[in-house]
Amino acid sequence: MNPICVGCNQRPQDLPEYVSVWELEREDYENVDEWVIVNEGTLNPENGHFLCTDCYIKAGMPSSPRGWIAP
Repeated sequence: MNPICVGCNQRPQDLPEYVSVWELEREDYENVDEWVIVNEGTLNPENGHFLCTDCYIKAGMPSSPRGWIAP
């Protein structure tokens, strides 16, 4: 799976917020994509779509009783 933010079309390795967190936890995750796959709450596991923090805020911080995931 190749995660991508569907708001800004950027990959996790291009988003400083994900890179910096992954660098703190890099002994547990092979790469920043793996970190996002395991930890990103908006990730749609079927297609790899997620919203980075900025895009999630711009989208109005969507929520769902089941947990919101990117389309």
